[in-house]
Amino acid sequence: MRLEDFDYQLPDERIAQHPVEPRDSARLLVDQGSAAPLHRYVRDLRELLHEGDLLVVNDSKVIPARLRLLRSTGGAAEALLLDPLDGDRRVWEAMVRPAKKLKPGEELLSNGVPLVRVVRRSDAGDTMVIELLGDGDPLELLQRHGEMPLPPYISAPLQQPDRYQTVYSNEPGSAAAPTAGLHFTPELLADLAAAGVQTARVELVVGLDTFKPVSEADPREHPMHSERYRVPAATLEACRNARRVVAVGTTSVRALESAATLGETEGRTRIFIHRPYEWKTVDVMMTNFHMPRTTLLMMIDAFVGSRWRHLYDTALAENYRFLSFGDAMLLDRSLT
Repeated sequence: MRLEDFDYQLPDERIAQHPVEPRDSARLLVDQGSAAPLHRYVRDLRELLHEGDLLVVNDSKVIPARLRLLRSTGGAAEALLLDPLDGDRRVWEAMVRPAKKLKPGEELLSNGVPLVRVVRRSDAGDTMVIELLGDGDPLELLQRHGEMPLPPYISAPLQQPDRYQTVYSNEPGSAAAPTAGLHFTPELLADLAAAGVQTARVELVVGLDTFKPVSEADPREHPMHSERYRVPAATLEACRNARRVVAVGTTSVRALESAATLGETEGRTRIFIHRPYEWKTVDVMMTNFHMPRTTLLMMIDAFVGSRWRHLYDTALAENYRFLSFGDAMLLDRSLT
């Protein structure tokens, strides 16, 4: 396996800067195996899914995890909160800039008030442990001082913060949205339920590997960071009884396959899904189009094999929109 096997040319103009309205009007490229893919819309899931299918969604909620800060010297600093390290969400693993200049004990300011204390470099070495300062609920502090952590390839301002949340988001904690889920509306979910398609929930808190590129020539040597996941017993039971398990997004896939592989319904996972991989739970995957050279693209390759490249080439030729606010694919591994 070589890193260049997962490369492709993504022009800047193909990276979606805004979400479409309504949510389910996004385009959907439907995998047909060796046959040409279908060009549909997310709202057409009413016809593409069937009675007995189980839709599994990640209900993790994005927090205002990006903090724009100042050092006492007046220099700019920034922190992106990734993972709480204590029960009350006051101590976090974070990506911090300028990482090489910051020392343990240094306090960083927001609106002239100390908001963050640098504790130490994390055990992984590429992030830092920081503590939120100030009275009150840490999540309320983030609401006052933080910003929604849009990916760096989105330069346009977000006019409606809730457009970077799924309509079913519940548990605050993620530093990035499970973006395939952004396409669903309450009406679409209700229509699917009326057609006999159940919905079940998992939680996977999006972590560092969403932001960290793969740099090793052999991507199997890429060190995966752990992410918190939870798969309720009722979801596992529903998966066992489903006609097909349709996972919405790579995060839902990772949670389900982690539970099946590790034999634990909740905890932390470092599972790295790439070929060859023995799939245990997920039959169909709905996902957005991903950046080149990423672990997410390697998961797609493990799911449908090398035909991912034909699907991506088709999407580029047909003017599909890419990445977080872009369009989606519906992949079926039984067609491989």
